[in-house]
Amino acid sequence: MHTNRFGVFDHIERRGDSVDGLFAGRFELIKEYDAAGFFCYHVAEHHATPLGMAPSPGLFLAAAAQCTRRIHLGPLVYLLPLYNPLRLVSEICMVDHISEGRFEIGVGRGVSPFELAYYGVSFMDAHEIFEEALDVVATGLRNDRLAHRGKHYRFDSVPVELRPRQQPNPPFWYGVSSPASLMFAARRGMNMVSGGPISVLKSLTAAFREEAARHKGKAEDLNPHIAEPTVGAIRHCYVSGDDREIETIARPAYATYYNNITKLWRDFRTVPDYGFTPDLALARKNDVAIVGSAEAVRDEVGRFFEQSGCNYLVLSCAWGGLSQDDSRRSLDRFVTKVMPQFVKP
Repeated sequence: MHTNRFGVFDHIERRGDSVDGLFAGRFELIKEYDAAGFFCYHVAEHHATPLGMAPSPGLFLAAAAQCTRRIHLGPLVYLLPLYNPLRLVSEICMVDHISEGRFEIGVGRGVSPFELAYYGVSFMDAHEIFEEALDVVATGLRNDRLAHRGKHYRFDSVPVELRPRQQPNPPFWYGVSSPASLMFAARRGMNMVSGGPISVLKSLTAAFREEAARHKGKAEDLNPHIAEPTVGAIRHCYVSGDDREIETIARPAYATYYNNITKLWRDFRTVPDYGFTPDLALARKNDVAIVGSAEAVRDEVGRFFEQSGCNYLVLSCAWGGLSQDDSRRSLDRFVTKVMPQFVKP
């Protein structure tokens, strides 16, 4: 089994400062993640919403590769229905070389029907398109020529001159949000990241490992070079200096995150069926946010690794209304007071 590791997940939400200032601040944080020993920086892809100011994750990560040396980098996830898969194969190869083999490929269909609709993609068709696009991308990364004829894509022996640095391909990841998506990831040998309470994760991770073991080495295995998939979960995190910061900084910041992630649904007078809440106290109770003093956060992280069945904790460190300084102070506390207990030097 993998040693327990930490990663970072980032939406790159719009803030009050300029976009170039936002990006500059993120690169500074990413350099700190790199120096601290986080395994991977995962960036989300979103469109037409303040939730995501990096709608081209490959472009952002190519820049991030220039200011880091060890940390792996990857989208979580590329929204495959929005891409020409042949072009995406070339982009993946480029970033894998630019990062000197540190690229990780997160893939998905997208959770927002509105974002897909703005690109003319029906949410009802998105999963079918996603599965076909994934097959095309995997084939393109592994072969000198791309030949594919399907319902949505056709490529007639296209030469693939640019190959990935990691062979046969950079590792594939999948964001799991349901039992069906869990089995999809397991059958294809993908690393997976989920969410939700520890009690739910425990049963999900056990089922995932069992299914992944049954399918290891088969033709559909997208990560044949990885002995055992990484199994992780995402948590919003804020390490406070005192209780006052929870009320004055973290609580309103989490409400801002809620407004950002639900904006498109609210624009169309509906609500997403994903259990989002603006209430930080409820988020903490439901195990989707780890907020408190360094001692309290250490206890929650320990409980996560002991009880969830996961070997990878992916923290969102800069979110909602948190300022650059808020995020940096919280990160510094995590790195100096929490992380050493779980990561050997």
